[in-house]
Amino acid sequence: MIRLLTISLLATLANFVSAQVNYQQQYTNAKTLYKEGKYNLAMESFKPLVAYDKNNPFPEYASFYYAVSAYHQGYKSVARDMFNQIRQLYPAWDQLDEVNFWLAKIHFDNKEYFQAMNQLAAIKSQKLQKDVQAIKKSGLTSLTDVSALTRMHQEYPKDAVVGEKLARELSKSIDTKEEKELLDKLITTFKLKKSDFVDETPPTVHKNIYSVSVLFPFQVNTLEPNLSRKRNQYVLDLYEGIKLAVDTLSKQGVKISLRAYDTDRNPAKIKSLLEREELKTTDLIIGPLFQEENKIVQDFSKAHRINLFNPVSNNFDLVRDNPYGFLFQPSLETLGVQSAKFLAAYQVSNKKCMVFFGDTKRDSVLAMSFVNTALETNLKVIQVERFTKESSARILKILATPTEFDEFKYPKQFTLPKDSLGCIFVASDDPVIYSKVISSVTTRGDKVTILGSESWLDQTTDYEKLNSLGVVMFASNFTAFDNQAYSAFQKKFIKVHGRVTSTIPYTDYVKTGYDFMLFAGNMLKEHGVYFQDALNRKEIKGYLTEGYNFQFSRDNQHVPFIRFKDGELVSVTPH
Repeated sequence: MIRLLTISLLATLANFVSAQVNYQQQYTNAKTLYKEGKYNLAMESFKPLVAYDKNNPFPEYASFYYAVSAYHQGYKSVARDMFNQIRQLYPAWDQLDEVNFWLAKIHFDNKEYFQAMNQLAAIKSQKLQKDVQAIKKSGLTSLTDVSALTRMHQEYPKDAVVGEKLARELSKSIDTKEEKELLDKLITTFKLKKSDFVDETPPTVHKNIYSVSVLFPFQVNTLEPNLSRKRNQYVLDLYEGIKLAVDTLSKQGVKISLRAYDTDRNPAKIKSLLEREELKTTDLIIGPLFQEENKIVQDFSKAHRINLFNPVSNNFDLVRDNPYGFLFQPSLETLGVQSAKFLAAYQVSNKKCMVFFGDTKRDSVLAMSFVNTALETNLKVIQVERFTKESSARILKILATPTEFDEFKYPKQFTLPKDSLGCIFVASDDPVIYSKVISSVTTRGDKVTILGSESWLDQTTDYEKLNSLGVVMFASNFTAFDNQAYSAFQKKFIKVHGRVTSTIPYTDYVKTGYDFMLFAGNMLKEHGVYFQDALNRKEIKGYLTEGYNFQFSRDNQHVPFIRFKDGELVSVTPH
């Protein structure tokens, strides 16, 4: 009996030892496949070891390597589920920091930045900190949204990687005083090298005579020697205004050496022009005016640290990557922001707003900028619609489809009830679009504020409707009729040229050139070659227009709003 018991006990021990050897052997084989990069086979080999068994000492490790193998195979959801299972089943496992690290990696891959940061924050091991910083840097590379990074910095105020990333994105485009102050604070807090984030303006230089170089597509070789309007008349008008202002400045004691260069809308010619030594030492560049001319001149401006102004464009992309590049006009983004703020204050009672825009990139940028700002105000954006010329008839259906008529067969109620809408922002210069909005609101006969662009004044002759409906327009180029400086400017131009400054109903490029050059000339006189620090300090009163605001921006933040009153255009301020 004793002999039988002994034999049985020995057999049981042998089986136990055999099982132990089998688990060990299977784990060793699976680990070898993993190290050889045979992740598919490794997953199959680790899989039997994942399940709990009192004789299996490897379920945590098998689960971990199974998940990592799945990740390398591209099965990220499988890997994530297994890592989460490890955390749930083995909360006391001493390798949980590795699990959190891999979960963070998966979240970063999925652009789930905040979840990834939460996983990394749970890692306590000092041995992993170098890897944590590395994965954080690479994982945040694709996050460029300043608002998201700002929230992340608020959540992790001592995190140097987050702080540096936020500083990097802020430095690309500082739009407000608050952003400038935040960038300065980040540079100080995390001991960043300021020159890596801020292209520090050289000390300003005062001169007796300032050289100003105009790079315009004059296309001299194509101009006919007669008095008729030229194809590029607005370019010539801009330059005539600049020249007239230089004469005015000279009489005021501001000496400008004006140099004109014909870009001919030819990048090869521009490249040749920019090789001239006198351009490399010029104090200010005006232009270029067209997209195809832009990059090479912007790069030149940046490389040689020469301030550059585009006097007519609203496209901030033209100067975005050049810290020495400025728009004299408000950018499309600024027009959208200021329009939303204006309407939020102008609409006293009914805050419901619609946004209509066309199918151009310009319209989309303007509309989205308006919408994003409107959502931060008390405006209620109830509809945002994009139209092409072909689909523009829908505007009438949206706004002026009648449901009831009076005894004279005139509409008295609509599918969009009267007085249910407060305002419409029309982010388009296309007459097909904005004229349908105006016609629809005229048909409705209720109080709906339309906000559009001053450029409409050059494209329509129906000023009576603009007047009767109280249409408001953003108008950075507005000049009041009783502006004495404007009257003197007109008289001077007529005396010199024997003609009026413009045949366009509203837009006057001679005036724009004149106004810009007075602005630039006086800034050079008072603050020297690098006058941007002075621009940051305060708003500047205008000469022919209302004024300029370049505080912590590189486009004009001052946006007047106008409307007709008793047949005359006047500036409008919110109630």
